Amino acid sequence: MTGYGSGKKVSSIVLGCMRIAQMEHDQLGQLIHRCLETGINAFDHADIYRGGQSEANFGKILEEQPALRNQMFIQSKCGICRGMYDFSKNHILESVDGSLKRLHTDYLDLLILHRPDLLMEPEEVAEAFDILKKTGKVRSFGVSNMNMMQIELLQNYINDKLAVNQLQLSLAHTLMLDEGFNVNMPDVPGQMHTGGILDYCRLKGIGIQSWSPLQYGFIEGTFLGSEKYPELNARLDALAEKYNATSGAIAIAWILRIPGVVQAVIGTTKPDRITELSKAMNIKLTKKEWYELYLSAGNRIP
Repeated sequence: MTGYGSGKKVSSIVLGCMRIAQMEHDQLGQLIHRCLETGINAFDHADIYRGGQSEANFGKILEEQPALRNQMFIQSKCGICRGMYDFSKNHILESVDGSLKRLHTDYLDLLILHRPDLLMEPEEVAEAFDILKKTGKVRSFGVSNMNMMQIELLQNYINDKLAVNQLQLSLAHTLMLDEGFNVNMPDVPGQMHTGGILDYCRLKGIGIQSWSPLQYGFIEGTFLGSEKYPELNARLDALAEKYNATSGAIAIAWILRIPGVVQAVIGTTKPDRITELSKAMNIKLTKKEWYELYLSAGNRIP
């Protein structure tokens, strides 16, 4: 896919960089190069990840190998502070300047507002975005974990069309799908937990980036190999054999099969895992296979 008006080709798998603060410098370099070798060129940061250390470690690689920057699509997030959220103009501008300095880059391909700030003044966000765009510091903008009316409010004031909404989605976290299948059903799966955010984002041309694509609950653990999901793992294993891939790659391919979901953000720090999961970008599950996986995770269709 072409990345959000940047003109760059952007991979459908994104490396989430929250955990790289704990990596040795050489190991991180190997991880980044493995990503690029396998076709993964998108990298997801946030100013809050280990207090900026994740960005700083990544930036040391770019400082040593500046030619890598043109091969990458780099996004970062801002807005989460200790015990609060802050979408004020000054905070956004200061956060971006901090990220650029740590990352050793002149610009971000994408800036994402990190969860909703209910004290947001959209006029201030608009001013910050205009400054960042005019100065060339940010090329496109997005949000995370926002509902449709929060997006509508923000979009009413900003000049740029929002490019993405980062939302939790996996085979074991399917709220935005359940509510679509169970319309007018008087029980939990039929409740509008997300307000129809999947269809709304498709309607507005906002790509959904899936975070925690291999997790269940709120980052409680992976469902891969979990005793809590025996049917799901059995089906994943069978499809992994068919497609000559790992069960993790099949789980990522399941997400990427959903119209409107444009990317999955993975958080591994292991190069071999990168190689395994990257195969998902070339797997297109059949409709039958997609539905079988959805049902094997304990979901239902009426």
